[in-house]
Formats: sequence, structure tokens, C-alpha cells
Amino acid sequence: MGKRPVEFDMQENALKAGERPVQPDSDPEAGNFEDEFEDEFESDDEILEAGVDGRPDEERELEVKRDAMDMDQRTFIPGRDKLAAGESLSPDTSTYEMLHNLTATWPCLSFDIVPDQLGDNRKAYPATIYAVAGTQAEGRKANQNEMMIMKLSGLSRMDRRRDEEDSDDDDDEEEENADPILETKSIPLPSTTNRIRARQYPPQNASRPPTTFTASMLENSDILIHDVTPHLTSFDCPGTVITPQQSKPLATLKMHRTEGYAIDWSPLIPQGKLLTGDNDGKIFVTTCAEGGKWASDNRPFTGHQSSVEDIQWSPNERNVFASASSDGTVKVWDVRSKSHKPAVSVQVNDTDVNVISWSHQTTHLLATGADDGQWAVWDLRQWKPSTEGASSSKPTAVAAFNFHKEQITSIEWHPTDDSIVAVAAGDNTVTLWDLAVELDDEESRDTAGVQGVPPQLLFVHYMEMVKECHWHPQIPGCVMGTGDGGFAVFKTISV
Repeated sequence: MGKRPVEFDMQENALKAGERPVQPDSDPEAGNFEDEFEDEFESDDEILEAGVDGRPDEERELEVKRDAMDMDQRTFIPGRDKLAAGESLSPDTSTYEMLHNLTATWPCLSFDIVPDQLGDNRKAYPATIYAVAGTQAEGRKANQNEMMIMKLSGLSRMDRRRDEEDSDDDDDEEEENADPILETKSIPLPSTTNRIRARQYPPQNASRPPTTFTASMLENSDILIHDVTPHLTSFDCPGTVITPQQSKPLATLKMHRTEGYAIDWSPLIPQGKLLTGDNDGKIFVTTCAEGGKWASDNRPFTGHQSSVEDIQWSPNERNVFASASSDGTVKVWDVRSKSHKPAVSVQVNDTDVNVISWSHQTTHLLATGADDGQWAVWDLRQWKPSTEGASSSKPTAVAAFNFHKEQITSIEWHPTDDSIVAVAAGDNTVTLWDLAVELDDEESRDTAGVQGVPPQLLFVHYMEMVKECHWHPQIPGCVMGTGDGGFAVFKTISV
């Protein structure tokens, strides 16, 4: 069983809105102690009057309150505020129910969470997560690129021991605070993975595990499809041997002439159907036919004037998908169209539209994230069909936020709550939002007195160079992210 170099940290690289940088003590005398009272004898009256440090208690308490007020005057907001020399960020661990960080040998631009058979709506600890990721090894070490199939177990909740706990609960507490474990299986890849997506299909035989396919979009423009079912099964079946043949791709798709980042599995086609988009603005459909043969339609869907950045199937219409482009548009398509042209085209931003997410709970809502840091929510019922030769329409967003000042790199609706959205951005943050908070809510209009912070912002998690984030579909409120510094798994008290 392969093991990756990993470092788990329960309290690193996270920040909630309202936290402040912690500056190390620069006093050269720090650490040197002396007896305040030395050997002099003082009467009880003198001690009561002078206080612990030679000053009256009231004066001391007043100074402590004044210092606390000075500290509270500034709220640190990642991406906007800058750390001074010698300052560092310290997470408020009381705002997390779970927080783990791990580092792999190579950073991963993309990953995906794999559903498991451990049950839905899980709230017990320690938690377990299965995932796949593609590495970003470059230069002379590009031949070390791989797909990592991962099992993260022993993910405990934050340790909040309370004095009033009964001794009978000690065994349960030790189990919940188990040490985290990372197990991996590796599949060699010939190039950096731009984006990877996993899709699980129910087995034909109830005695067998579900089939899990992955599609890896590589920097060399190839798309590799793997069956990682045996790799996932091996984690829970000690002694399982994975043959070299099982690590070979089921198919290598070469219809793209340029690299791309847009890829998505259909959630409604059980045999497997894949969308891919490239930097030339072309979109291809690949289907698994009978006998396990993968076939791509050689005629692409065209209409974007620039690269296709993201793509998603409709969660409830098996023939409909949406695409986002660096031309600033989002287009909606029907795969049955003989013209292979978009049915709807909307200009949603003047910069690149990097990512989109289709709500699975309220299927007429689509979220977009752009290069200028804006993310928005759109009502697809307001989008009108395109007419040949007409320019893209410009409807008004249901909601739009300009909190982030760097590009949006990932966006995803909560799997069961249609008002919660997770957003990752180039300002090193993953933010959680609640659209159910009304704009005119008198109690939250000033957002605790901090200007420029929308009341819908629930939480800010600091993560270095974060590229992608996903909700776990079976652990409510659990978010996993990837960035240059590795992976983070966290669950806040806010969601």
C-alpha cells in the first residue's frame, strides 16, 4: 500500500472573517522571569493596594481593556489586508468543527471527491473521505506526474475538552480524536492534470462495488479515462493486488488539438457520457457504447469566441449542458441540435468566466465566477433563446458579489442546501456564502461594522493559492480544497 509524505496540521492556514494577524513577541527580555516580590515583606494592606505589578488593580484592568479595544479596531480580511513583517495568521479554532491540512509530494490543480458506501448525512467522527487528484510536476520531473487515488481516514473533530465531561466519555473522546491517516494508490500519467472528474455508476450485480470512472484532462491535450474501482476497493480489502493492466487507461481521447480545463460527466446517463472543452473554443461529446468502447463525436459544438473554461451538464435534463468561456459568455446547449450551435448565449461578465455551478436543488439557478473576482447567480428562466446573428443577451443577475479582488478559481453549490455556495479565489481564500440572508436585514446590514463585507458572507478560510474546492456530498458542511500548499479538509460551525 503506497504512502505519501504527508503532514497533518489541526490549526494551520485557516482564517475566519474577523480574525487578526498574530505578531510574535519581539521583546528581547521575553522568557526571563524575576520574582516580583523578591524577599521583601509586605503587609496584606500593601499588597491589596499595590496589586500584582505594583499598581492598583483598577489601573491595571483599565489598561487591559484599553489594549483589547485597540486590537479590536482592525479586522483582518485576507486578500485585502497585508501582513506586516513578523506577522502571521492564526486560525480561530473555535469556529471549526473539523480542520485538517495535508501536504503531498506535488501540488494538484484539480481533484474530485468520490462517493462511498459509508452512508449519507454522516455526522459521526472520525470522518473518512475518498478522493482522486492529478499532480502538477513540471520541468525535468514531469515524468513523475500521476493520478492519486486517496483515502483520508481518522479525520477527527476539533479537540474541545470540557472540564464538566464525565470520565465515562473518555473512550468516545479518544476515538473521535484519532490520528488522521492518508493512504494512496498511484497511476502514472504522462503530463500535468489540468482537471480531473470522477463519476460513479451503480453495479449490475449487487454483490460488487459501484464502478468509478475518472476522466483526466491533461496539459498535452489528451483525455484519459480510467476505471479506479479496484484501487478504491483495495483500501478496504487488505492484500488486494492491483495489476499493471488495471492501471492502464480504458481510453485515450485525442480529438482536442489544444489543452483545456472544461470537463464533466453526465449525472443522468448511466453508461457514461463525457463533455470536454478546449482552448480553441471547441466542445466534444464522448459516450461509452456497448462493450465498453468509448467513442467521441468528431464534430464539435462551436460558438465560443475564445477558450472554454468550464462546462456542466444540467442536473435534470439529460440533453442540456452549459459552458463558460474567456469570451465572457455562458452558453446553454442541446446535444440533439444538428447545428451544434448554442440555444442560449448570455454575456455575464466583461472578463473571463472561469467557473460555473448548476444548482442541483433549484435547477433554474446557475452560479458563475469570473476573472475580475465577481461571482454571481443567474435565473435561467430569464435567459432568452439565441437568434442567428444576434449578439449575446445581458439579463440581470439574481445576486452578484464583488468581495473577492482576485480571480474566482472554483465555485460550487451546497449539495443539499440551495442557498449555500462555496467560492475559491486567487486571494488565497475559500469563502462560504448564504444567499438566504436578505439584503435589507436590519440586524446584518453593517456586518459587524466591517465595511465592504456583504452580510451573506458566512465564513472565510485562508488557503495558500487555492485552485479548487468541493463539498462532500455525504458529510454535511464538509469542504475539501486543493492549492499549492496541499489539501485542506474543514467543517465550520457556520454550515
